[in-house]
Amino acid sequence: MSYGIFSSVYDILTENVEYERIADTICSLLHKNGVDGGLLLDLGCGTGTLSFLLEQKGYDIIGVDASGDMLMVANEKKYDENSSAMFLCQKAEELDLYGTIDCAVSSLDTINHIDNIQKIEKAFSLVSLFMNMDGIFIFDMNTPYKHEKVLGDNTFVYDMDEVYCVWQNSFNKKECTTSIDLDFFIKNEDDDGYERYSESFCEYSYSIEDIVKTIEKTGFTLLGMYDNYTDNSPSEKTERITFVCKKTETIFKDELK
Repeated sequence: MSYGIFSSVYDILTENVEYERIADTICSLLHKNGVDGGLLLDLGCGTGTLSFLLEQKGYDIIGVDASGDMLMVANEKKYDENSSAMFLCQKAEELDLYGTIDCAVSSLDTINHIDNIQKIEKAFSLVSLFMNMDGIFIFDMNTPYKHEKVLGDNTFVYDMDEVYCVWQNSFNKKECTTSIDLDFFIKNEDDDGYERYSESFCEYSYSIEDIVKTIEKTGFTLLGMYDNYTDNSPSEKTERITFVCKKTETIFKDELK
């Protein structure tokens, strides 16, 4: 999954994302659970916006993403941010770090892009493998409710100065997947015309029960679940759940499947 053209307009299309609030909440949760500073893994870091905010708050950053195109944008932004973050192009289920980390985050439904629960288990096991004992792992996921009732079979239009985007979703209830088709119309620099580009990908929906079981199987203890990045508990209509986990058991490399 490269997100070729998507990567070039991703920051424009996500201007409404409350990155500052998310970063503040993550830091508050880390502090609450005894992690102040240290080496932080941003799994599925995309163009690095959250990575840079967390770095500014005192963490050393390793950003990992499966899309080289997204990381190209992150590296271009790195110099403007005066950042020393390290960015690696890896899939979550193939994570391979050079040493141990103190904490990890995975935001904005990165985990929903993993196409089966076995790969999620492998990804969580690898995060656990490289994490120091008592480290904290915070991640979020779009809920089945959001996939079926909010995203599913709906079309969204983004009309920005630099880009016009039509976002069409198709929900498969049996497979618990949302197919996403994007059409971008991007202004030409030389004239008033537009170039059309298209990209497609899927998000996968998982039950809370399956995710909790996976957390417990991979060396973590679940500390809490929240409605998005708030202090509220999830409800039946929660669209994104934030999970907070603590590493409490040792994972050995030869145990990984």
